[in-house]
Amino acid sequence: VDQPIAALLKDLKQRGMLDDTLVVWCGEFGRTPDNGKRGGGERLGRDHNKNAMPIFLAGGGVKKGHIIGATDETGETAAEVVHPIRDFHITLLRLLGLDDSKLTYFHGGRFKQLSQTGGELIKELIA
Repeated sequence: VDQPIAALLKDLKQRGMLDDTLVVWCGEFGRTPDNGKRGGGERLGRDHNKNAMPIFLAGGGVKKGHIIGATDETGETAAEVVHPIRDFHITLLRLLGLDDSKLTYFHGGRFKQLSQTGGELIKELIA
């Protein structure tokens, strides 16, 4: 995926669109680093990993050239600068120009918002 992402970013920059476009590349989970052999398992392939999930951001208001956080030595668990996913949600909304406190939905007889269970802006990401 390195070459296609690099080509996309280069194209957006050449067209003068990178500063106004937020590029987000992630999934809903990471992958285990052990190829399924943990605990003597014999599965082929890597399993889902909720404890370490890489996210790539570029353009639209994101600091350039920064890595935030790190995993342990095996890549299995986030170990430095760990943020819950709701922090990412809040930050993503802010980068899109939306105020999470004003985005509400009606459920169970009352209005709720994405950040009512917590969540803080990841300031290290913002340019």
